[in-house]
Amino acid sequence: MADGLGGDISVEDLGLRIRAYRRMRKMTLRQVAEHAEVSVSFLSQVERGASGTSIPTLRLIAEALGLTLADLFSAEHGLAHRVLRAAERPAIQAPGVEKFMLTRRPLQHLEVFEGVMRDNAMIGSLTHAHGDSQELLLVLEGSVRLYLDDEEHVLGAGDSIEYRSSSTHCVVNYSGARARVLWIICPPSL
Repeated sequence: MADGLGGDISVEDLGLRIRAYRRMRKMTLRQVAEHAEVSVSFLSQVERGASGTSIPTLRLIAEALGLTLADLFSAEHGLAHRVLRAAERPAIQAPGVEKFMLTRRPLQHLEVFEGVMRDNAMIGSLTHAHGDSQELLLVLEGSVRLYLDDEEHVLGAGDSIEYRSSSTHCVVNYSGARARVLWIICPPSL
């Protein structure tokens, strides 16, 4: 089967990848099948390589596993050791802030981001919340204020705090210099 990314992948290999990701995510056949709107027996056949499936169904299977369709077909399918070079880090930029993703897609059990903040820069907002992941914020350099629901936490270099991402949260650099922070996020489905 052509993978759409310049290479070929067999039905058997694709099934093995789906099974490996499902087990890594500690999901049952039933959980994935329900999301993909297929029967458990059909998904089992796909995982064993006994049956192929359509692109729309593969997209739903990937979504259930927290992946993209491209992740399923990637030559770097994420089940081995993975290096992410500093120059290859995906970056998000906002006024006064750069966030760098330190974990490669497809995500396995966690996401890690580094944030570099100029003085008075803010990440998030007083109304920012997402999902229900467990997050850990570690201050690597400088001082920040973390507004978490109705509480304010002042954190200096080396300090950390855990919270749920479903809580409203906002980080503000007030140190008068650059601040660097690290987020470690463990989504509930991973």
